[in-house]
Amino acid sequence: MILHCRDLGVRLDGRDVLRAVALDLEARTIAIVGDNGSGKSTFARVLAGLVRRDTGDVRVRGLDPERDAAEHRRRVALVLSNPDAQIVMPVVADDVGFSLRAERLPRAERAERVARALERFGLAELAERSAHDLSGGQKQLLALCGAFVRDPDLVVADEPTAFLDARNARRVADHLLADAGHALILVTHDLALARRCDAAVLFAGGGVRAAGVASAVVDEYERALVC
Repeated sequence: MILHCRDLGVRLDGRDVLRAVALDLEARTIAIVGDNGSGKSTFARVLAGLVRRDTGDVRVRGLDPERDAAEHRRRVALVLSNPDAQIVMPVVADDVGFSLRAERLPRAERAERVARALERFGLAELAERSAHDLSGGQKQLLALCGAFVRDPDLVVADEPTAFLDARNARRVADHLLADAGHALILVTHDLALARRCDAAVLFAGGGVRAAGVASAVVDEYERALVC
């Protein structure tokens, strides 16, 4: 099971942000859609282990983000909308290598994995460049590279294409959706991108309004937007 939730609730600043969320989804790629303030980003952060729940049960690839925290961090990667929030090292190759710090790999193996990841995301020629001098699209590809170099079982991506032009948004989306051995939970306002996923969940008012095949859920959301 990719995602299991029962009676999930989160209260932040005295307000119920998520309430009674219940889901069981096995799809490899899952889009999370809904209006601003609907709870979808908080939900993604619970799945990524960044926000603690107040009630309920959560399993992500069979792991509880809180009780199985160490294994969860090893197997689940997070990609945010702003890549600057994830770039921590000044040089491109060093930033990718930083993601492998917990694995204590031999230097040669680490260098090989970094080189392979840079090649995969089209950044090999920029390996020695300043990470902060990259374009917005290149920075987001670097953030993806840092996530995927760990070979995660699951990637949680929160609006990863929000600030990109159409060309770079397509490149990032193609990498995320590619069947490369990982599952994907994707928070997005881009409904065309959501339709490319296998399943979708529609959040409204902190709860699940609909869940199922992506095209059907997105259709329901679009009908609600017209009303």
